[in-house]
Amino acid sequence: MTTEPKSFDETIEERTQAGNYFVSNYPPYSFWSPTQVDRVTSMLQREADPSTPLGVYIHIPFCRKRCHFCYFKVYTDKNSTEVEGYVDAVVAEAKLYAQQKALAGRKPLFIYFGGGTPSYIGSKQLTKLVTGLREAFPWDAAQEVAFECEPGTLTEGKLKVLKELGITRLSLGIENFDEKILNVNGRAHGAKEIDRAYAAIRAIGFDQLNIDLIAGMVGETWDNWRENVRRTLELLPESVTIYQMEVPYNTTIFQEMKVFGESSAPVAGWKTKRDWVDYAFTELEKAGYTIGSAYTAIRDPQKTKFLYRDALWHGADMLGMGVAAFSHVQGVHFQNEHEFDTYRARVDAGKLPIYRALEPENEERMIRELILQLKLGHLSKSYFADKFSVDIEARFAEGFAPLREAGYLSSEADTLRLNREGLLRVDALLKDFFLPKHRVDRVV
Repeated sequence: MTTEPKSFDETIEERTQAGNYFVSNYPPYSFWSPTQVDRVTSMLQREADPSTPLGVYIHIPFCRKRCHFCYFKVYTDKNSTEVEGYVDAVVAEAKLYAQQKALAGRKPLFIYFGGGTPSYIGSKQLTKLVTGLREAFPWDAAQEVAFECEPGTLTEGKLKVLKELGITRLSLGIENFDEKILNVNGRAHGAKEIDRAYAAIRAIGFDQLNIDLIAGMVGETWDNWRENVRRTLELLPESVTIYQMEVPYNTTIFQEMKVFGESSAPVAGWKTKRDWVDYAFTELEKAGYTIGSAYTAIRDPQKTKFLYRDALWHGADMLGMGVAAFSHVQGVHFQNEHEFDTYRARVDAGKLPIYRALEPENEERMIRELILQLKLGHLSKSYFADKFSVDIEARFAEGFAPLREAGYLSSEADTLRLNREGLLRVDALLKDFFLPKHRVDRVV
């Protein structure tokens, strides 16, 4: 089957408009349904494949402030009693899952604390949470325990507790180094808190430190972006993650766009954001970093790994706990109750707090791995042949053809590889690999 070549610069809208750009799973979340929750119940009663790694994700939904671009399930109005009750609920949820046949006795390869702001909660609460989680799912086989941080919530004492609790990878949400830009985007921390937090992290000595940046925040300019890259190279973290700003529908920025009748967001366009990430990657490469995906640069690939991403994108099981948390276990997708009180009530009643689910077909599972691994910039043809008995070049010829014609994709023996131009726009290219029924605008 032949197709007309695509001109990506003409077909991809360069202005940043409202909607989800980043592809994090497949099939899209909008296809998950409460009517398939029984699929999870059945799956949990089956023995797991012992060769499939298990990861655990814990959602901490609390923040000091809600950023104007944030679209996650977060709360800024919970008091200490409510936070304490939430910690108890997550531990109780973990113990409920530990009783299920599909999960009983399994030890996680990786653990990830995400949010929200995991570092928002106090040291005693963190200790209580980790102790309870370890009782349900022992960590002695874990090779990575990752923890997201906001600079203004870190103290030397809290960092020491995190180190003692076994956290191996900190991800510091800097986003931008400029005080004014942090303020106009609604960030809770300021520039001085970045320096203080970074110094304390280095003094205590965590194995891996990642810093997050966002290309395209409100108010960013080329001069500011160059300064962000300069400061990053000055700090020399083990890895750097850079996201291109998107404006989903449930953000403050979109609400303001509606008020003023604007169709485009007040942030840089996609070409500018790609140029900024390209500049950052180029400068990081000059300093000895290796580009590990469409979003990451790694200082030493032999020492710095990201198991949460790599294992999950290659089909590992991941059990998500906490309000609105997502899971992928034995090929079944599911999400927890997405309202705070409903989640608490379900767990307090001794019930698994599952809200919606989807059991994909085998082909859909294969497509999921293909689109996620394409974000790494390369695909192994033999991997898909061995695991799914599929020749991906033939099966996705229609999707790969325009990438080759645009100069984004090349074939090297067993590897299909995206060049830098393709990698920087990979999320915009992925829907061409979706099944037709899944090519929708809304993914949530």
